[in-house]
Amino acid sequence: MTSPAPVVLVFLDPTFPGGRLADASQPQLMVTDQGATRGDGVFETMLAVGGNVRKVQAHLDRLAGSADALDLVIPGQDEWRRAIATALSEHRVQNPPEAGAGDRDELVVKLVVTRGVEGATAPNCWVQVSPVGAGARRQRETGIDVILLDRGYDSDAAERAPWLLLGAKTLSYAVNMAALRHAHKQGADDVIFISSDGRVLEGPTSTVLLAHVEKADDGTSVKRLITPQLDSGILPGTSQGALFTAAKAAGWELGYGPLEPQDLLDADAVWLISSVRLLAPVNHIDGKQVGTPSVQKELTAELNELFAGIQ
Repeated sequence: MTSPAPVVLVFLDPTFPGGRLADASQPQLMVTDQGATRGDGVFETMLAVGGNVRKVQAHLDRLAGSADALDLVIPGQDEWRRAIATALSEHRVQNPPEAGAGDRDELVVKLVVTRGVEGATAPNCWVQVSPVGAGARRQRETGIDVILLDRGYDSDAAERAPWLLLGAKTLSYAVNMAALRHAHKQGADDVIFISSDGRVLEGPTSTVLLAHVEKADDGTSVKRLITPQLDSGILPGTSQGALFTAAKAAGWELGYGPLEPQDLLDADAVWLISSVRLLAPVNHIDGKQVGTPSVQKELTAELNELFAGIQ
């Protein structure tokens, strides 16, 4: 039996300027906490490499936006940054990285906010740090097979019904996890959601990217990176946004949907991108091969190099 992965918890607490360390092996929340009973809360998941958290500002901004959507008043960003630093420092004290680990020294940094127990005057907020799982690393390297699933909403639902919280990163992930379990039962690794009116949306825990490579009149290659429209009820991806900025600087053209399932099959390469797993190449969609393996491999290597430079 393997031992559980080492986890460090730091609660944001006004009486502890750097956050309050807590024992992750002991109970920390009331069973009546609305985060547990109703999924009423928000979260962010980040990657720390060599002790440095990537895209921390983008994640803090998105956390604040999700909290606003749920009418949650959360601590300021400086408090979150101090608690993150405390949690990372404590994890490295308890679990020193191997000498020369470099880019292999990866940790998951999760920020969590719950509404607290019924009638609470302030939310529960904490930072959780743990190692990156082997599965995420493996999928970066070998790629994934996905299936398309109907999300049950049309692409205008977010604008028409903001109370559905489609663009917020909430703790209500039961549907997303059910979709992944369904995919696993079908022999697939992941899912790409499709709206009821046939638009490509996102993965349960990721953003969809696709690429086309064409030859210009002068013989040079024109590379275009495309993602679904951000106003279609999907979570704005911090990794997608950062990669688009880096790709544009490197000469890539950029595009935003609308996309249909056939666009995925017609692409030269497709990826699911997220903060911890990073770029996971999509090998098959509903059993059909995507793109050309050699082109996919070349483009993945180029985008990974661009992504590695993002802080």
